Amino acid sequence: MRYRALSFGNGFSSVTTFSKRTRISFADSSSSTTAIVFLRRNSSSFKLLCRKRTYEFVEGVKFDGPMICMDDIVNNGDIDLVFENCIMRTLSPALTLEEGLERIKEAVQTLRLDPPCCSSGFLRFQVAVPPGPKALSWFCCQPESSGVFPQIYLSKNSDNPTCKSLHVNGRRGVFGIGAAASFTRYSPLNTGMQSLFKRYISSDSTMIVAYGFMDINFNQGSDSVNHEDGSFFFFVPQIELDEQDMASVLTSTLAWDDSSLPTFKEALHSLEISLNQLSRHICPTTDTWQSDCTTSALRKFSLVENRSIPRVYMNSFAPGGRESMADIMELKESPSSAQFCFRLSPIVAFATNMLDQADKLFYSPEESANINSVWASLIIEECSRLGLRYFCIAPGSRSSPLAVAASSHALITCISCFDERSLAFHAVGYGRGSHIPAVVITSSGTAVSNLLPAVVEASQDFVPLILLTADRPPELQECGANQAIFQVNHFGSFVRYFFNLPTPTDQIPAKMVLTTLDSAVHWATATPCGPVHINCPFREPLENSPSEWKSSCLKGLDFWITNAEPYTKYIHMQQSCRFNNATGQLIDILNLIQRAKSGLLVIGAIHTEDEIWAALHLVKHLMWPVVTDILSGLRLRKHFTSFPDIEGNFIFVDHLDHALFSKSVREWLEIDVVIQIGSRITSKRICQMLDECVPFSYIMVDKNPNRQDPSHIVTHRVQSSIIGFVDFLLKARVPHSRSKWATSLQVLSQMVEWEIQFQICIECSLTEPHVAHVMSEALSSESALFLGNSMPIRDADMYGHSKLICNESATSLMLNSDLPFSWIRVAGNRGASGIDGLLSTAIGFAAGCNKKVFCVIGDVSFLHDTNGLAILNQSKFRKPMTILVLNNHGGGIFSFLPLANKTEPRVLHQYFYTSHNISIGKLCLAHGVKHLYAQTKMELEDALFAAQNEDKDCLIEIESSIDHNANFHSILRKFALQTAENTIRLLSASLSQSSIKDEFFYSKVHKIEYSQYSIALCAPPTSTSLGHDQKEFYRGGFILSLFLEDGSVGFGEVAPLEIHRENLEDAENQLRFLMHAMKGIKISCFLSLLRGSFSRWIWNELGILPSSIFPSVRCGLEMAILNAIANARGSSLLDILHSQTNEKNKYQSSMDVQVCALLNSNGSPAEVANVAAALVEEGYPAIKLKVARWGDPIHSALIIQEVRKKVGCHIDIRADANRRWTYEEAMEFSSFVKDCELQYIEEPVQDEDDILKFCEESGLPVALDETIDNIHENHLEKLAKFSHPRIVAVVIKPSIVGGFENAALIAQWAQQLGKMAVISAAFESSLSLSAYVQFSHYIDMQNASRFRVSHNKVVPSVAHGLGTYRWLKEDITTNPVLIDRNPHSKFIEASVTDARQLLKNFRVNQNVINNVITEEQVHTYQLTVELDNVSCLFRVQEIGQKNDDNVLVFLHGFLGTGDDWIAIMKAVSGSARCISVDLPGHGKSIINTVKIPGQEPCLSLEIISGLLHKLIHHITPAKITLVGYSMGARIALYMALKFGYKAKGAVLVSGSPGLNDELARKIRAAKDDSRACSMVAHGLQLFLESWYAGELWRSFRSHPHFNRIIASRLQQHDVQSLAKMLSGLSIGRQPSLWEDLKNCRMPFLLVYGEKDTKFKKITAAMINTMCSGQEKCNNIHEVVEVPNTGHAVHLENPLFIISALTHFMTRLSMLN
Repeated sequence: MRYRALSFGNGFSSVTTFSKRTRISFADSSSSTTAIVFLRRNSSSFKLLCRKRTYEFVEGVKFDGPMICMDDIVNNGDIDLVFENCIMRTLSPALTLEEGLERIKEAVQTLRLDPPCCSSGFLRFQVAVPPGPKALSWFCCQPESSGVFPQIYLSKNSDNPTCKSLHVNGRRGVFGIGAAASFTRYSPLNTGMQSLFKRYISSDSTMIVAYGFMDINFNQGSDSVNHEDGSFFFFVPQIELDEQDMASVLTSTLAWDDSSLPTFKEALHSLEISLNQLSRHICPTTDTWQSDCTTSALRKFSLVENRSIPRVYMNSFAPGGRESMADIMELKESPSSAQFCFRLSPIVAFATNMLDQADKLFYSPEESANINSVWASLIIEECSRLGLRYFCIAPGSRSSPLAVAASSHALITCISCFDERSLAFHAVGYGRGSHIPAVVITSSGTAVSNLLPAVVEASQDFVPLILLTADRPPELQECGANQAIFQVNHFGSFVRYFFNLPTPTDQIPAKMVLTTLDSAVHWATATPCGPVHINCPFREPLENSPSEWKSSCLKGLDFWITNAEPYTKYIHMQQSCRFNNATGQLIDILNLIQRAKSGLLVIGAIHTEDEIWAALHLVKHLMWPVVTDILSGLRLRKHFTSFPDIEGNFIFVDHLDHALFSKSVREWLEIDVVIQIGSRITSKRICQMLDECVPFSYIMVDKNPNRQDPSHIVTHRVQSSIIGFVDFLLKARVPHSRSKWATSLQVLSQMVEWEIQFQICIECSLTEPHVAHVMSEALSSESALFLGNSMPIRDADMYGHSKLICNESATSLMLNSDLPFSWIRVAGNRGASGIDGLLSTAIGFAAGCNKKVFCVIGDVSFLHDTNGLAILNQSKFRKPMTILVLNNHGGGIFSFLPLANKTEPRVLHQYFYTSHNISIGKLCLAHGVKHLYAQTKMELEDALFAAQNEDKDCLIEIESSIDHNANFHSILRKFALQTAENTIRLLSASLSQSSIKDEFFYSKVHKIEYSQYSIALCAPPTSTSLGHDQKEFYRGGFILSLFLEDGSVGFGEVAPLEIHRENLEDAENQLRFLMHAMKGIKISCFLSLLRGSFSRWIWNELGILPSSIFPSVRCGLEMAILNAIANARGSSLLDILHSQTNEKNKYQSSMDVQVCALLNSNGSPAEVANVAAALVEEGYPAIKLKVARWGDPIHSALIIQEVRKKVGCHIDIRADANRRWTYEEAMEFSSFVKDCELQYIEEPVQDEDDILKFCEESGLPVALDETIDNIHENHLEKLAKFSHPRIVAVVIKPSIVGGFENAALIAQWAQQLGKMAVISAAFESSLSLSAYVQFSHYIDMQNASRFRVSHNKVVPSVAHGLGTYRWLKEDITTNPVLIDRNPHSKFIEASVTDARQLLKNFRVNQNVINNVITEEQVHTYQLTVELDNVSCLFRVQEIGQKNDDNVLVFLHGFLGTGDDWIAIMKAVSGSARCISVDLPGHGKSIINTVKIPGQEPCLSLEIISGLLHKLIHHITPAKITLVGYSMGARIALYMALKFGYKAKGAVLVSGSPGLNDELARKIRAAKDDSRACSMVAHGLQLFLESWYAGELWRSFRSHPHFNRIIASRLQQHDVQSLAKMLSGLSIGRQPSLWEDLKNCRMPFLLVYGEKDTKFKKITAAMINTMCSGQEKCNNIHEVVEVPNTGHAVHLENPLFIISALTHFMTRLSMLN
């Protein structure tokens, strides 16, 4: 096959496709004419003959295709493949498109000054720019005689795109110009010499997209196009603007090849020409609406509609790393666009679905039947030229000329409705969504008056709107004529402009009509936007009856008729505000901002995406606390990932509203400067707070001149767009540091948010706040939200929340690393804030914004606008809507007003609530709208899921109750107030500490050490089954000592129970890991707030998943940290959990904790009863009996009966079955103890699913214990099913549930539902018991506060499960915890005071300490090894045991070093000798090669493995276990298979045996060669950016330490050797080991990440291969899937690797 590559640069071949029968003549620069032959769909070819080309054609780099066609390679195995690896550089996000373009130009200029050293290359610069649609406008701005081609615009409208849909749904798409690279292929029919050298672009890392056509052969040489099956043409633009939902991406591409064309200088020069043209021809960023230029521009380009090329294909080079295709036709499976424009030269252009009915676009008023039609058609045509393409038409006779003209226009979309009020609100909604005025056409009379409510809303909220109202002629005014009212200035001051047109006549120049409309539209769209009214009187005939008229009235319109532009163009001159030329007043404002100590940024309603983008830049720049209104779009933001160093720049205080219920908070706030951007804010309490905090400087920024200052507190009014103001501040110097004020406010907001979410989550019933909460979850970046007035918008403002998401595209994550948020566009009618027309507005908003809109409105609002359902069915060019109607059967907002408590219920219901029983479902049925009904949380979840998966509109009716809704809001307010009070007490105490740094941490961790203890017990723990002959019993564990840099020390205890998922060895391994990981870590005082603080800290600071820490380890860690914080403050654990105030005296009389006795029911009923009686005599208020220890449940029942008889009814008896009974056995037990008044029975059944059934059937009160022990994350979600009232208690063991934070959450859940929260020990020492005593008291105080808030009654005391102290024969402290009979209460109680003192003066009993473990230092040394002509100086790191019984050798992956394994090595060093090696070329290992004549020194898998084998043999003669990751795993696998005598086993983390397919091997080798070359040519930093942008690293990129780890990769010293390793050890060059696996008998542990789909498949194939023909494979090999991780498993979830590695070593020792 013959290949001829056609490439495109700043010139392009002049080819096009048109109709054969049409001929166009035009003049070139020499005034000569050229004939263009048009192509029909069935034509085979056409030619364009140009006498002279007037533009330069510059070729781009030639490539052979976007993907390899395997047929070509298979048919010619000698083809050499070359891949060009693209290097991507991401620039910081730009405020505007112009700024983004300038950044790229600066980067290109830098490149010119410092060019790369390689002879060929592929470079891209990308920058995130505002997401507002600009691609089509930019395409249209290019000059007719451009010297840069091709130019392309592709619409992203994929649903049957038409010209109308383009204008209605917006212009989001792709604009590209120039060709950096091109790919062409002739049809297979053309045979000839086939090149033995093929060049492709690698699919790795960057999302390069090529645009082009299938079955088309462009031939630049002959200026011809042939339709040939199997041919294709693709190109990569030099400059590309790709408009995405949250940010547009501006990209420039530079490709060169000095051996052919273009060279680097030529390519750079070509790119600079393109950049310069775009800089000169760009639509400036402005907030002023500009009339549409699309039609005019398309005509200017001689762009004509052509369907012979139906689609432009968008081939991505990174579809999961795929490089090849079986058949060339697979390219047709790539994404495509059926709506595009393509300019190939100044004279050749074509389009598809951009100019539907092109022959009708040329306007000819001479064809009008009468003068009414002339004027009406002129009005409609001018509207179209001005970009007004969405018309809302109400039926009527007098408006017939306008209605007929609009409905007949080829580019106009018309919507109709019989209700003018709904229709007008629909137009307002469209204006809100699109920022383009909709045009309303009505008849005369009251039809006009019905527009008033919508006009008021548009006027008050600055929404552009055009009203064309038909009217009677003057002779029919004020004479009793039918349907005639006075319509002049009908809307008074609510319109920006009014004009009363004369009755159509040919005596008036028709151009007056055009200038009037142009002026009106200018008034509607210029600041301040709003409605305009043109009154249009018409005489009969109103239909198109022929009537003579003089064409002389069209004089002066010749030029207008022959083009597509409006008659009068209004040009807005916007002066950019720069810091250098700022006025004195702006300097004053800047000085105020710079001097601010406690500034607050308030973001009100924002209406455009570009303004939201600018607001995010301001938030990051100022680093002030930010209050975001629900209409700002940022309140429901989504976090792309979790990077604490980046997120620290964004200080959102979303829940300040509810914190302001606290008087203490209001008094604490001291604001010195407020900046408000955006219009009014929803929260009344925020407004009141700002009013109360005066005097301070209040800077209000708004582009509209109207006053937005209802509290009259604005001191500086800046009339500017948000973008202009932000641009000014970004160029100024503003202090960039977090203050105590900012951090305190953020913590306060977070705590209130946690409490609100907790209350909403645990409320079983479906509430309106829950709807607001769940909507935040349901919305995506492709959604928008419209909120009704009254309660929906208030609830969303109070209870909507942000969300962390980690499943965004790689492009989004990389481009938005500086702005790691997406947002949700939110709208509402807050101009006049009425409840009329909301449904219609929402439908219009959906049509205008081109998103899937969720609309939330109340039932009264819905009933007020049910005619909107008639518009809903006209879903023209609109995505499906989901409408949520909150039906509380009346106006629920009145229940929140003071009058609700002072007005008779009958009056409230009739005259305020307007209660009703109207069937919303039947209304939907009447209008043919799908209706769903939800009255539970689960039903709402199901309904939302169904609606989101429907391709049609759906209405969800949500059943609610006014009284219940008001009550739940009251609960939320009370608990938010309580939380705010508690938090502000802690903040006040913290702020008084002089040692606190600005970033709010007490100190860094100086060191951690731990001691292993073993203490004697009096008896075996009740959870342990032991032999009868055992005489001595011991409890083992660890004392964790945490030392802060300020000298403070905190102690914690780690004491796992063997019956749970951890043992002492597991716990010790994690402690060893923490000793390494926590050194130098910051400890924040806010950890004592709990409520997720510890979980966030563990993830952000330690970089480990909270659920991966063993429960006992986390408990001990939290205990040590809390005690260290308390020690630093000179207080106690209880004090830092619950800051004392004037409530302190209330608790002085109850500073002891009641203790429940624990009794093992071994013995006869009488014997057990006697022991119980003795315990009661000692003073125990409650006894817990261990039952189900005997096979017969009746025996346990008899014990309970006997104990009850013996101790009487005043003692609480608890039973604990520890899940030992079947359901039937438990029921048998219950039938015998029904009259024994059990306080509860713990875990009566084995099967968790039988618990609720037992509650229902037995009638016994039940407590949860093991059930909650088995919940390791998402506690509230999993506890929700246990809200049954018969479940009366939860028994919480902090060391089993994972610490104090989880224990407090579970306790709060229980107490909120009226259940007992019983804190229980697990046979720990006095160290833990002292912490549990204080924690129990804290839980009791929380419960008392909760009861006062919700029940206003005294809560009964709870006896906590601390009776295990009686088992302690020895203790780890010299002064055991004091638990004794209280002389006042006469009960056995634990002293809180004594517990405080014990922890404060804690001393270790050295007699029970086995050994003290401190952090072991890593031994580092270097060894030189030689093999053949290669020598390497290896850096080796070693830690752990000195003997060779168990040796682990760790091999890192590409770009890593041995340091990657250090934390894991330290964790397992207690039981192994751990050795890590820097692979050759990595870290500090140095490669030296000896050149031998005739031989090229090569690094290969065989060579590297041989070197390592010699190295390991030198280090130890013993057998080893190999542990490798990625490249290291491949080396480990090869060594295990080839040097099996040296290895016991191997652990392969994300490893592969290689590739079997020869083509795949050839491709991979070529790709790795390209990568290696680009690393050397462009440097390590750019290479790392591209490498880690790949799909393989998506999960890793979301890790909080990702940036830190990547920074460490830059410390590599020898880039040349790295490149050699990448090329030489390419998986395409290594020998395939699949066959060797079949005979493998060595034990392997195969590890992969849950999210790593590629290596999940590889691992499955490996284990299948290894087990083929082996009967006992499962006993030899093991596969482990590591949860919540991707490819970099050992870095993302190291604790899981440690556990898996430990168990594998244990298994190895057993096998050996």
